[in-house]
Amino acid sequence: MKALPAGLQAHLDGGVTTLCHCWRLTLKSGARMGFTDHDRTLTFDGTNFEAQAGFTGSEIESSLGLSVDNLEASGALTSGVLDEARLRSGDFDHAAIEIWRVNWQDVTQRLLMRKGHMGEVQFGGGAFTAEVRGLVHVLNQQHGRVYQYGCDAMLGDGRCKVNVASFAITRSVVSASGSSATIASVTQDDDWFSRGSIEFLTGAGTGRVFAIRRHRKVGSTAVLDLWQQPEFSVTAGTSVKLTAGCDKQLTTCHDRFSNAVNYRGFPHMPGSDFVTAFPRSGDLGNDGSRRA
Repeated sequence: MKALPAGLQAHLDGGVTTLCHCWRLTLKSGARMGFTDHDRTLTFDGTNFEAQAGFTGSEIESSLGLSVDNLEASGALTSGVLDEARLRSGDFDHAAIEIWRVNWQDVTQRLLMRKGHMGEVQFGGGAFTAEVRGLVHVLNQQHGRVYQYGCDAMLGDGRCKVNVASFAITRSVVSASGSSATIASVTQDDDWFSRGSIEFLTGAGTGRVFAIRRHRKVGSTAVLDLWQQPEFSVTAGTSVKLTAGCDKQLTTCHDRFSNAVNYRGFPHMPGSDFVTAFPRSGDLGNDGSRRA
């Protein structure tokens, strides 16, 4: 049960209330922005909560235990800081969000209703809907290592130790359409850059990095299918940097990166067929010795 500040409690006890909701987003970059469903901008804790930004929230439900309580924030893309391009580019991914109940006549009378993080975002018709995940959601994330066939390290991190700069090339765009791009003068075989990345070095998307879903070699060019369509126009001649990808398999680690000594998977772990096997009458090798 929440303990209400004395001033807010007195306001509620008065019978007639002047309450509104305020949402504060804190991006991974540390930047903060605020929105409110009130008709004028409010300010507290050093944040301006922008009015009429088309930002609304669904009903908030809470429950005991470790179940994840989710809600949704939705609205029209009418704010100067909350636009479709920024949402699509990932600026708001996993942003921290706070939801406040505020007396707009006296913002010192306020109560923090919920904290969480921005989840999946959907678009359509000039509007958006964003999932707000509660703090318990963090408990569902993987921590530590998992005993699995494939490698669980990230290419180039401190456990992998591959120098990814040695597996990156700079080329130029021949053409682009939707989530596909054709890159000039790429001699690497199919899938060399699959699961890798493309960074735009010039043009409207300078500095933006996208994950590559699939790489196909077509003559002296590479056709790249991206997981996400760039929100900006990609023109011929744009300079890009391609970085090789890794499918987490031992053969790739050995053949492509010469890094098998740092492989972080368990390629020789027995499969389910071995685990569930049992001796049968008439099988060779049933002589009491250990199973191979």
